[in-house]
Formats: sequence, C-alpha cells, structure tokens
Amino acid sequence: MRLAVLLSGRGSNFAAIHQAIVDGQLDAEIVCVISNQPDAPGLTRARELGRSAHSINHRDFPNRAAHEEEVLRVLAEAEPDFICLAGYMRLLTPVFIAAWPHRILNIHPSLLPAFPGVDAQAQALAYGVKVSGCTVHFIDENLDAGPIIVQRTVPVRDEDSVDILAARILEQEHIAYVEALVALATRRWRIEGRRVISR
Repeated sequence: MRLAVLLSGRGSNFAAIHQAIVDGQLDAEIVCVISNQPDAPGLTRARELGRSAHSINHRDFPNRAAHEEEVLRVLAEAEPDFICLAGYMRLLTPVFIAAWPHRILNIHPSLLPAFPGVDAQAQALAYGVKVSGCTVHFIDENLDAGPIIVQRTVPVRDEDSVDILAARILEQEHIAYVEALVALATRRWRIEGRRVISR
C-alpha cells in the first residue's frame, strides 16, 4: 500500500502510521508527505525519516485552485493508493476530491456525525456528552461527512478540560488510523451508501 500524508502541524498521526509500518503492523510505504505550512514540525519529522517531503505553502498561490493544482501534481508523481489527511487544515474542493474518489481518508476527533468542524472536543464538553472519540472516514464534498471506516470511543469525565480530553482522544486517533489502513489493505471492502463494508 502506497500512502501520501497531508499535514499542517506536528504530524503525530503521520508519526503513528510510520511507526506502525516500522513495527510490521502495517504493510505500507509512505511515498509522499505534503504540508501547506513550511514550518510544520511534521514536515521536519518526515525529512528526518527520509520521506519525500514537500512544502507547498498556500500563501504562495493566488487562489485555492492554483494551490490544489500543485498538490495534485505532486500526488500524481508519487502515485499513492490512498491519501491520508493528518491534521491538514485546508478544505478540499470538489475538484480535488473527484480526482481521488474514495481514496482520501481523514481523521476527526469526535464520533461523527456528532461535532463536525473545528474544536470538536470543546463542542463535546459543552454539550455534556459522556462518551466521545474519533472517526476515520473517507472524504466527500461535505464537511466531516464521508463514509465511516473506523471509530474508537473514549469516556468524557466530569473533570476533563478541552486539552485533557483532546489528549485522550489523540491516543485513540493513532490506533484508529492504523486500524483503518490495515483494514483497507488486508480486506475486501466496498461502499454501500454511507457504509464501508469489509470482510
């Protein structure tokens, strides 16, 4: 399995995927890492690990379409099987998504469809839920709404702050992303409506 990873920050999910490959848990190769932030720690880490790492700063382009065109060009050269969004803080346009149908994965820090968008952990605390978690899903044209591949739960405790809850969810994100990729790599799967069915 050939993977491209798009990130904007520290790249902890990228690091978790890389470690799973090193440990033999995931039979894959990270063929490309792209960041829209040239100073992203995840990009630095990718270079330290010898991965093909590309800084494509969206501020250097006149519009979103031009930036995406360059990202798509780099992806086409890398020829990944799947693209993993790992804290990539850019909304993808329908044109981008149509170029890679059912091949772009994202991870979100809530049990979708609950609490889409930004600050999901704060939304969960404000709502008073007793259980939250994370979701790995395929990207579609709607925000945090594509077919779900894997979900993992965490308890929400009365004493939790946003940072404490976010840290507990992040631990499960690292497990869930690898779990989703292993499933896609080792099982036959199909999408029926909103359901990802594998066996």
